[in-house]
Amino acid sequence: MRRSFLIRLACVLLVVGGGALLWLPFHTQMELDDWAVTLRERGTPARAVVVDQVTESGGNRSPSSSTMYFSYDVDGRTHAQEVACFEVCRAAGAEVSIWVNPADPGDFVTDFGQLSGHRGRVQGVLGVVGLAALGVGVVLALSGIRRRRATPPRRDRPRRVEPATGGRGYVGRGKRKRNVRP
Repeated sequence: MRRSFLIRLACVLLVVGGGALLWLPFHTQMELDDWAVTLRERGTPARAVVVDQVTESGGNRSPSSSTMYFSYDVDGRTHAQEVACFEVCRAAGAEVSIWVNPADPGDFVTDFGQLSGHRGRVQGVLGVVGLAALGVGVVLALSGIRRRRATPPRRDRPRRVEPATGGRGYVGRGKRKRNVRP
């Protein structure tokens, strides 16, 4: 009984923990989208130039990833920052409108909605782990329910005791019966 309780508890923890980890990337993306809107409203407008674009091969295990490197001036100082290429990737020499965070000149949003840096990678990996944990927890929970339904509770039938010769009791269940009356 204690083992079945621990198994149920583990299933519940896997489902709850997996759901929370799966929710994390969606929550982070919503916050990043809100931050991009805030930067466009309150940020300092500037022009950035794409200095370089680098594509790194992921090999056999992962897809290749591209990064743009920007250079821009804010308050008389030149800054450099990178932006991951997800939907838009501009060629070297292209000019891009950006809105810079006045409190942190390395933080900006582009005119095509991409934030500076590589944000949300860790949350994405945790989301994949959460999806796996959620799947395992649900499968284990459902298999436990099926197993309990498939095997009816065992009820021991009362054994019939017949008097045998010699005064000993006989419980007959096999093919060959011993100590049977002639």
